[in-house]
Amino acid sequence: MSKRLKIILTSILASLGFICVQFINSNYKIHSIFFLSVVVTILIAWSLKESLKFNASIILLVLPAFFTIGVGFFWFLLPPSFLTRLIVVLYGLLMYFLILTINVYYVSTIKTIALFRTAKAGGFVFTIATFFFLFDAILSFGLPVYLNVLYVFLVSFPIFLQGYWVVSLGTKFSSKIFQISVISSLICAQISAVVYFWPVSIVVGSLFLTTTAYVLLGLGQSHLEERLFVQTVREYLILGAAIFIGMFGVTL
Repeated sequence: MSKRLKIILTSILASLGFICVQFINSNYKIHSIFFLSVVVTILIAWSLKESLKFNASIILLVLPAFFTIGVGFFWFLLPPSFLTRLIVVLYGLLMYFLILTINVYYVSTIKTIALFRTAKAGGFVFTIATFFFLFDAILSFGLPVYLNVLYVFLVSFPIFLQGYWVVSLGTKFSSKIFQISVISSLICAQISAVVYFWPVSIVVGSLFLTTTAYVLLGLGQSHLEERLFVQTVREYLILGAAIFIGMFGVTL
């Protein structure tokens, strides 16, 4: 079976898994979403086994797993409607493109290919989307502030780690990548504590946290690429400031 056929099959099975979750008792849906993320990760490892290596590149499997959990929780928290059914279809299509992106990363660890820049941009978008879905889920559960901070840090660290690793595509994590990932995760965790006490809706709070992750990931990748110019910093900070002002405005 060819690699592309395996990827298509994995995407279809992932969508079918989401359909099956719809018929599971509400008390077990959260568990089933976590189980589905494990199954999807195993299927992706199977479809990319020719390129998969047991080194730092294994971190790439974090993104589809967390993306599945994030979309699953986001879908679970929505009221039943046509939109929720549409998400199941979109999930399978997006998973297909996500696996293709990961495949390009794996190939790029061996040789330079023209698709890497496109894959990197796509991976960035998937990373930011995953942040939003997970942040929205964490805030939606109405947990105490210390649990919000803990969970935001725990989900942010591996996502940041893979987001920064794609800059180097090394066989090991450098101390710089590890340090930047920890610092970025801590900042997001601290911001989540601020959002907890800020009188904003869950969506607005999630968007603010996601914007924070966007700015940190963009600046961090630019720093690792040694392209952290003044103009780059200004653009990211202006966006962050605009979102903050908007968030402040909706609380008045």
